[in-house]
Amino acid sequence: MDAYDTGSGARQGPGGREHPAGPGGGGTGDGTGGASGSPEGAAGPGAVRGGSGETAEPPPASGPADPRSPSETAEPPPASGPAESGPVRDAAESGPSAGTAESASGTGPATAATAEPVKPVEPVMPVDLPTGVAALSPRYQVGALVALAVVAAAVCAHLGLVFLHVAPSNTLTKQHGAAVDEWVFPEFEQNWKLFAPNPLQQNISVQVRAEVSTADGEIRTTGWYDLSAEDGRAIDGNPVPSHTQQNELRRAWDFFVATHDSDDRAVGLRGTLSESYLRRIAVLRLERNDAAGPGGVVERVQYRSRTTNVEPPSWSGEKVSDRPTVRELPWWTVSGSGDPREGAA
Repeated sequence: MDAYDTGSGARQGPGGREHPAGPGGGGTGDGTGGASGSPEGAAGPGAVRGGSGETAEPPPASGPADPRSPSETAEPPPASGPAESGPVRDAAESGPSAGTAESASGTGPATAATAEPVKPVEPVMPVDLPTGVAALSPRYQVGALVALAVVAAAVCAHLGLVFLHVAPSNTLTKQHGAAVDEWVFPEFEQNWKLFAPNPLQQNISVQVRAEVSTADGEIRTTGWYDLSAEDGRAIDGNPVPSHTQQNELRRAWDFFVATHDSDDRAVGLRGTLSESYLRRIAVLRLERNDAAGPGGVVERVQYRSRTTNVEPPSWSGEKVSDRPTVRELPWWTVSGSGDPREGAA
């Protein structure tokens, strides 16, 4: 097929004219110049072979060919630069190597489509679970509320009775004073000694001993047990001592002294109550110390107190006696089970 045939799909020059075969102008518009021209004219610079399905071949090394190599011409131009013109460049862009070059350079549409931005992972917010009473089932919630209500009512009643005990005489204490005293005495008795102009400045040691019936039927008397010293040893070094260790014995002895005269005779009904309270404490403490021994039974108990004045500071001019005062109570009879019996031996 003639390379300059108009029906062959060859490139057309400006104005629809065909390119000449060479610098000599050997070709004409009807294509006869190509047949009669010299071979040099047919292969001259600027000649392009075109045909259906044919690709342009680079010119021979002797001609003024594009100084760039075929591999360089196969690379696509930058996106922002102008397109290059020329038959060799156009032919290289239309060839199958253009798509290969784009894929190899990593700028092809396939690579751009897969390069999606990575979305940051949103933090998972913790779920707040119910705690306390709200975490219980409805049945247990009702039970907890009822228990709290009972405890709150008991605390309010106790505080109210203690307030009536320490408050000045009024209508309520006149009408219900006996009920208030039954609740307060002896465990919850209140006094104002801490706020007195001259607070208590004495050390009182309460001691007890017992008469024990042994398993052989004999009666023996134990030595003195210093109950105050036992409580002091339990409190010393203990960051959270119990209320019993701190106040039970002290308050019971104060209660007894306040309700008895100098001859140790009870004054009123409260005096008898204070004696029963001291008996019960004595029996419990003696059992704790195993005073009766194997097979022994405590028959009677006896209290005594040893009171010494606290020495005043050196800068004070106050003078006090340093001699202890001893108060010894009569023997009180108790049963073998620890229940007190009324009256003194």
